[in-house]
Amino acid sequence: MAENKTQTEITMLTIKQAASLVQGLTEYRVRELCKTGELPCFKAGKKYLINKDILYKFLSGELDDK
Repeated sequence: MAENKTQTEITMLTIKQAASLVQGLTEYRVRELCKTGELPCFKAGKKYLINKDILYKFLSGELDDK
């Protein structure tokens, strides 16, 4: 029997990649948002990784304040 599994692709971005997606958003600002915890992300070694979908939700104001 073949199983039908829907796979969700998760795209993670570095600070540089996140800043390049949005005109006017600098790497410095993305880094500050990560450091202060305003933008949900996690640190892998020395790099901050940001979920692409969460970045778009954050920028559109769809994320709830905690």
